[in-house]
Amino acid sequence: MKDTPPGWPRISSALFYDDAAAAIDWLCKAFGFEIRLKVEGEGGRIEHSELTYGDGLIMVGSAEGVHTAAHRKSPRAIGGKNTQSLFLYVDDVEAHRDQARAAGARIVTEPETHDYGGDYWVDRTYEAEDLEGHHWWFGQRMSTGGGGK
Repeated sequence: MKDTPPGWPRISSALFYDDAAAAIDWLCKAFGFEIRLKVEGEGGRIEHSELTYGDGLIMVGSAEGVHTAAHRKSPRAIGGKNTQSLFLYVDDVEAHRDQARAAGARIVTEPETHDYGGDYWVDRTYEAEDLEGHHWWFGQRMSTGGGGK
């Protein structure tokens, strides 16, 4: 496989919001993302943005815009339905949950420990819903198993 462009992971996700500008600010405050690029269009509409979390990257854009199609919607616009959930590893899952809650995230599932057995790993995870209904999972690796998988 050829290398990816500098600064880009092998895979990234794009999310669409009715108010992408507000969502970008909120994602930074609530979940700890950093803005790498933000391209604004007419009336402050977000045509494209790149947010990073460690070596991860997501793109955020306005659901309605020049470069978007009718099938791109915020979950809020379609009754809260989701076709994807995103997962990020964080350093301290409880502290992250507290930061997200303080910023207004709805905590769907409080932190729980999941032990996948001695050959695998133990993670502590929680689920949050953002201001327009996207679901996010955050995890902290607690230990790795003998298999190192």
